[in-house]
Amino acid sequence: MKAIDILKKFTIIFVLIGLVIIFSVINPVFFSVQNFTNIFVQQSYVIIAAIGLAFVMISGGMDLSVGYQMSLVGIMTALSMMWWNLPMPAAVIIGLATGMFLGIINGVAAVSLKVHPLIVTLGTMTIFQGVSYIISNSNPIFGLPDSFKYLGQGYVMGIPVCVLIMAVIVAFASLILNKTYFGRYVYALGSNDEAAHLAGVNVKWMKICVFIISGFCVAVSSIILVARAGSATSSTGVGTEFTCMTAAVLGGVSFKGGAGKVWGVITGVLILGVLSSGMQIIGLGTYPQYVAKGLVLLAAVGFDNYQKTAKVKKVL
Repeated sequence: MKAIDILKKFTIIFVLIGLVIIFSVINPVFFSVQNFTNIFVQQSYVIIAAIGLAFVMISGGMDLSVGYQMSLVGIMTALSMMWWNLPMPAAVIIGLATGMFLGIINGVAAVSLKVHPLIVTLGTMTIFQGVSYIISNSNPIFGLPDSFKYLGQGYVMGIPVCVLIMAVIVAFASLILNKTYFGRYVYALGSNDEAAHLAGVNVKWMKICVFIISGFCVAVSSIILVARAGSATSSTGVGTEFTCMTAAVLGGVSFKGGAGKVWGVITGVLILGVLSSGMQIIGLGTYPQYVAKGLVLLAAVGFDNYQKTAKVKKVL
């Protein structure tokens, strides 16, 4: 592999390293074990949700409802314990089942209506938003049990539980995409769904499956976020879809589908996490971070289009 090819393949790795060096030089406090641990803890739920969204994007789709899926899952999980008095494991199962059910709704709607999932999930996003606020009566749910909060706040041999859960999700996602026929079908679906259909792939079922996977990952992400906060509100997780989408595109997942790796998604999330942490440490507020994330998304989309165009020219 040529040096230029290595540079193109691992560009985002170099960007991440460069950001770490820059912020460390500006303020040495940034380069500390505690700060890096905080970044991983804070971004663990984003990485999980972004991996779920990556499955949908690699298959050629999009899911704008991630944020309100998280909202609804969080509310259902919390009220299962506080209003229905269910034990923590049962509440977690209900939360995971809710996420997968919402994924089924998105997948079936996209297949049935035969329109791009971007439009479908724009509609389901508002539905999930309304249902979340109706169920909670716009009230926060406090007093979650310590056994549940342990999922977001606890440690195992000095390692945060949420980071361990993230590592398991990452390992399984990598295995599915890289080592299974299902993963190959996901890439084939995003590259050319008509060709995938002619090759014997059940395109409709595959589209539903990737949304179910996304719903499951979003549910895990929401449960971790609510456990970390110790409470649930209908605004929990809202806006996460933008961060996940930015991270996925930044990490090499194409808007057009058919390309992307789990390690790239993780790196994309960490770049955004390092940006956020670094800007806070050097004294910049929340709003400049929004500007930075927007610029990063535009740069990532531009780079994605550039790569696609370059590949087409190379083939021609």
